[in-house]
Amino acid sequence: MAIATVNPATGQTLRTFEPYSAAAVEERLVRAEQAFAQYRLTDFARRGQLMHRAAELLDADRATIARLMTTEMGKTLTAARAEAAKCAKAMRWYADRAPALLADEHPAPVDVTDAGASRALVRYRPLGVVLAVMPWNFPLWQVIRFAAPALMAGNVGLLKHASNVPQTALYLEDLFRGAGFPEGCFQTLLISSAAVADVLRDPRVAAATLTGSEGAGRSVASVAGDEVKKTVLELGGSDPFVVLPSADIAEAARIAVTARVQNNGQSCIAAKRFIVHEQVYDEFRTAFVERIAALRIGDPMQESTDIGPLATAQGRDDLGELVADAQALGARVECQVEVPAELGEGWWYPPTVLSGITGRMRIHREEAFGPVAALYRAESLDHALELANDSPFGLSSNVWTTEPEEQERFVRDIQAGAVYFNGMTASHPALPFGGVRRSGYGRELSGHGIREFCNATTVWIA
Repeated sequence: MAIATVNPATGQTLRTFEPYSAAAVEERLVRAEQAFAQYRLTDFARRGQLMHRAAELLDADRATIARLMTTEMGKTLTAARAEAAKCAKAMRWYADRAPALLADEHPAPVDVTDAGASRALVRYRPLGVVLAVMPWNFPLWQVIRFAAPALMAGNVGLLKHASNVPQTALYLEDLFRGAGFPEGCFQTLLISSAAVADVLRDPRVAAATLTGSEGAGRSVASVAGDEVKKTVLELGGSDPFVVLPSADIAEAARIAVTARVQNNGQSCIAAKRFIVHEQVYDEFRTAFVERIAALRIGDPMQESTDIGPLATAQGRDDLGELVADAQALGARVECQVEVPAELGEGWWYPPTVLSGITGRMRIHREEAFGPVAALYRAESLDHALELANDSPFGLSSNVWTTEPEEQERFVRDIQAGAVYFNGMTASHPALPFGGVRRSGYGRELSGHGIREFCNATTVWIA
């Protein structure tokens, strides 16, 4: 895939970039190694000052960077502005809390005296140069949720961003440099996916984090495993949205629409499989379909637009194939919003609701990365839980019930990295984020995230 900005609303190539040469990559690796040697010695107060300054610059740039994100990957301008604001919030969150999150841990003296120690502690120290392989769907947030904790912990970062958001990737390098972070603390690598393995194998790179497809995760994990390097993987998701009889059905249907079509439906934590108890199935279906049918497809730069184009032509075609497969095997189209003819040649896909989903259909097993909802009828709570877990993924989940016993049942038995009751999944700096099964491993955000790329060093004093 060429490294280029291609406007998904028009299909027009706006700017292309030559991949960095091997010599240019080497220069950046040298710079990163040198930066870490000094930056790791800075204290939290200094790192916090720099991170706060970066957040201030991002706030000042919000309108500009929002337009750039919309241009490069098609999210609505409203969503892009919100993404930029969320990033600044996370940067400040880690700037203020990193000292407490990484404070020395002191076991009670009684716990170590039988080991012959008068004192023992755990100190968190940075690992070094961390390679981040990031996707296009949240081109700012995906990077910041790695970079803010990693830099506050004393690591330095190398970013290999998705090839269709190169200008956003370069902006991020400029942002941290402009905030005063030492040269080499955060650098963008404009390289192809095929070049990632060589960078990861370089002995100066200590670890890697990847958000992306299952295939990309397997590739990075296999190389890192061969090199015995730490990785965190956040991969695909096909999150269930379970609605049980005690739920507020009108509110559940309202939130369900946002949960499905946020970011034009291109979100790993978007609800994709809507599993509704048969007692409230018809009521939910009617309300949900009506709200989906009312969505406005249009120019993502316009404030009135609900749904913009998909980010790539391949993504649009892949989604169409999933829907066609389901229809061929008997799925019913409950609604499919018409794409206005005047939108032209962009990569538009109509918001769609399918029902009658069975296990034979690809959409039951694969992630639908776009505004397509799969609707299931559940005969009981047990059946709803069975359907929710009948997926190779396990990122997050949404469950609508006011019954404490039912909530506890899902907390105990859902196979996912999170369960959100009576609301939709959303990432927050204070909450760990990540999945199980083929959705990956490790955690981002919260104290768990900042410690992923730290050496938990045991200090034992006789």
